[in-house]
Amino acid sequence: MFQKILIANRGEIALRIVRACREMDIKTVGVFSDIDRNLIHLRDVDQKVALGGNSPAESYLNIDKILKACFLTKADAVHPGYGFLSENVLFVQKLQENGIAFIGPSVNVLQKMKNKLSAKKIIHDSGVPVVPGSLEVVNTLQEAKKIASEINFPFMMKACLGGGGRGIRVVENDKNLEEAFKSARREAKMAFGNEEIYIEKILDNARHIEVQILADRFGKTIHLGERECSLQRRRQKILEEAPSPFLNDNLRKKICDAAVKAAEALEYSTCGTMEFLVTDDQRFYFMELNARIQVEHPITEMISGVDILREQIQLASGEPLQLNINQFNQRGHAIEMRINAEDPFRNFIPAPGFIKNYETPRGPGIRIDSHCYSGYEIPSFYDSLIAKLVVWDTDRIHAIRRSREALHSFVVEGVPTTIPFHLKILQNDDFLRGVFHTRFIEDEIEDI
Repeated sequence: MFQKILIANRGEIALRIVRACREMDIKTVGVFSDIDRNLIHLRDVDQKVALGGNSPAESYLNIDKILKACFLTKADAVHPGYGFLSENVLFVQKLQENGIAFIGPSVNVLQKMKNKLSAKKIIHDSGVPVVPGSLEVVNTLQEAKKIASEINFPFMMKACLGGGGRGIRVVENDKNLEEAFKSARREAKMAFGNEEIYIEKILDNARHIEVQILADRFGKTIHLGERECSLQRRRQKILEEAPSPFLNDNLRKKICDAAVKAAEALEYSTCGTMEFLVTDDQRFYFMELNARIQVEHPITEMISGVDILREQIQLASGEPLQLNINQFNQRGHAIEMRINAEDPFRNFIPAPGFIKNYETPRGPGIRIDSHCYSGYEIPSFYDSLIAKLVVWDTDRIHAIRRSREALHSFVVEGVPTTIPFHLKILQNDDFLRGVFHTRFIEDEIEDI
């Protein structure tokens, strides 16, 4: 087991990692930018190192500074949390070269996942359905036209080495096909140094379902069930729940089994999430792998009783997976609401600033993952997450009712938040009936 873990992150996930390490008797190192010197988790770490600067490039994305902090504190492992360097192949290679463990998958897996098309081919060859489109690089306009005739419009042209929403062009019809082809290749070259692109069909009104995976280095892989992640704004999740109200038992088993199969095909280890799109006719397609801890992991913890972060650390240290799929039963229903410092009625524009008063809800079945407090300044340099409000109850109806009560008692004064928007979602008839998809908020924003 690791002796000392450096936490290469900030905010609520850094606090979550510190607490897990303390329970496991592992020493911790916190790093911070100039504006983050008063973050709560830094009070609990054993050592802390100032990175300097405020922008991500100057701090949490700066590989050299993170490495120096590891050398200075003699940390033998790094936990990247989510975002920042959590899926950066170069960072993991640098750690490996210096004998420092990375709490995440191997360099080999990250290399496979770096090229989205190559990963898609591996999954396809394993027998797991993938989103219709090309399985080879689209090199010419003629090739693009041929694929368009096979899968029909609309579809996306995506950079093979893409990420963060860059290098993607939506093609609605043949009128903008040529321009989209040229611009997608051009942006892919500029952003990623490689102009290779591929094509994927846009699946209208699809659900976004993800499956939590745990795997060790000895070939054992299990799943902890699925999460419903269809409610999104600007392609970012805003509310998740588990289990999904859309899946029946048969479809749930098929998707979860497919997730395990995909992980095994990639030779994946530690914790990860397999993401799928599910259509109204109950067809499902692998979309991508998130090779890290997910923001929304608490809802799976609430219904399974498994501490996913602790399992991740143990698996990264080389320990065999002790859990078996029949050791736990999903119980009840959990909902996670991302409380962001955003104005939901002005297109979710970020709203950094000072929190004048901060009071969180309490009670049975309520969990708050947050780094904020009264007097805390939400900086403009990072994401706008204030807290994850996670609510559990015996079934979905009761979980929704408890969520409403928790939102009503959640006080954040000083900045706009998404709390009023979450309340509107929880009162929406379609949401209550479980009838929604990835474009639901975008399409229904006026009615919500």
